[in-house]
Amino acid sequence: MKDQSYFDDFEVGYDIPAKPGMDEADIQTPALVLDLDALERNIKKMGDYARDHGMRHRVHGKMHKSVDVAKLQESLGGAVGVCCQKVSEAEVFARGGIKDVLVSNQVRDPAKIDRLARLPKLGSRTIVCVDDVDNVADLSAAAVKHGTELEVFIEIDCGAGRCGVTTTPAVVEIAKAVEAADNLKFSGIQAYQGAMQHMDSYADRKEKLDVAIAMVQDAVDGLKAEGIECELVSGGGTGSYYFESNSGVYNELQCGSYAFMDADYGRILDKDGKRIDQGEWENAFFILTSVMSHAKADKAIVDAGLKAQSVDSGLPVVFGRDDVEYIKCSDEHGVVMDPKGALKVNDKLKLVPGHCDPTANVHDWYVGVRNGKVETVWPVSARGRAY
Repeated sequence: MKDQSYFDDFEVGYDIPAKPGMDEADIQTPALVLDLDALERNIKKMGDYARDHGMRHRVHGKMHKSVDVAKLQESLGGAVGVCCQKVSEAEVFARGGIKDVLVSNQVRDPAKIDRLARLPKLGSRTIVCVDDVDNVADLSAAAVKHGTELEVFIEIDCGAGRCGVTTTPAVVEIAKAVEAADNLKFSGIQAYQGAMQHMDSYADRKEKLDVAIAMVQDAVDGLKAEGIECELVSGGGTGSYYFESNSGVYNELQCGSYAFMDADYGRILDKDGKRIDQGEWENAFFILTSVMSHAKADKAIVDAGLKAQSVDSGLPVVFGRDDVEYIKCSDEHGVVMDPKGALKVNDKLKLVPGHCDPTANVHDWYVGVRNGKVETVWPVSARGRAY
């Protein structure tokens, strides 16, 4: 966390949207605002759940791209480290002091492999996913070159249809190659079923996870038959963690969005048919936006458009209000239907973005608010680290 003096040379409205100690009402918009009380409750709740179910929790750093949020998840939620998708992103977390980093993706470019092999020198346990036996020799050569050790998860495609192998013999083949390679260590399996995380129905999500769990169990049994033990079986997201944690085969979760919650995740239903943002998790992540025009009687125009958010999972929802609705946006404008004329120029609204991950990536700062005051300002540390 940055102390107050860090911000002395920053100008509010140019370098930064707010400074600690300011009133929430004075935050420059559009800005990412974190409700610190809700964020901390979400983090603690997931941490308690993971501990009570004997699970490690490796938080998804790609969601928030923030070293400060990751450290809060470690200190308050007992997280063991982070997973992220790109080498540059992993390097930000390792340089920031996170000691256990998984690149939950394949790394094939020689320059990227070389950077990956240097990560352990920053004091971080470094794990990477592999789904092709030909990748093993390149990873080994780079680790030998830098005198480091890289750990390997074999990725299983358990339904997402992206990366990953689909058969137990392929898992065994790669694991044997890793064990025979210099400076590599086989540490387990990644099996993240991303395609079902946002399915509304609890029963439909469970059906998909039952298939994934059976695949993973078969792979673990196949490895064991060859005398190869799996230290970690990693996966699970905000829409499925209860399935993996009760599977008897997974022992590490990779949940990310639970901490912030977004509009798309909020719509999915728990086992009792209730939206998960109405009891299971709280909205802690908002785009704060201001009304800049109300020239049309029934429409307010706000300053959060496409450049302030991602709408790949739908438009944002106005938080805490049902009398106005965000209906469309262009580059710099958002249109809010205001049929009763409830809004006026310079009024502020909190928007719950459709998708938190890519929304965070278009901002430089998080403004942490508690009791109407700016308590902290955190950089989006890995913003733009997409290579």
